[in-house]
Amino acid sequence: MVHFLKQIIILNFTVKLFIMKAIGSLLVIVFISFSMNSQEFKFESETINYGKIAKSSNGERTFVFTNVGEQPIIINKIQSSCGCTVPEKPKKPIMPGEKGKIKVSYDTKRMGGFSKQITIFSNAKTARKVIKIKGFVDKGIDLEKEKSMLSNN
Repeated sequence: MVHFLKQIIILNFTVKLFIMKAIGSLLVIVFISFSMNSQEFKFESETINYGKIAKSSNGERTFVFTNVGEQPIIINKIQSSCGCTVPEKPKKPIMPGEKGKIKVSYDTKRMGGFSKQITIFSNAKTARKVIKIKGFVDKGIDLEKEKSMLSNN
């Protein structure tokens, strides 16, 4: 009987040890997966408001961000919601603590209000990040029309 009780105690201890090792291994795996994906964007602004701009004016703007993670950020692709918006991605990985830039060109020949999304696909924690541009393209004053008005007077 004593021998049988010793076996039960040893078996109980072995099961508890196995469970503790399994939990410890699981925690290590979770920690590694979080640290492997520790790249993170911090944008100065996630929306650029062009405000009211003249037709055919400069439609280029730049989003500036910082890699606040511990690993390089690699931007795989940037996609706009419309062909009137052309984003340009950084050519090199953005190292931890460094700033990166994403240039966006909007076709200002299209008059009226606009609100466009730019989707960034990267290796950051949030693999898909959306930034936005908005504004209003006004007719403005055409220089040729102004010259003709002045020459007629």
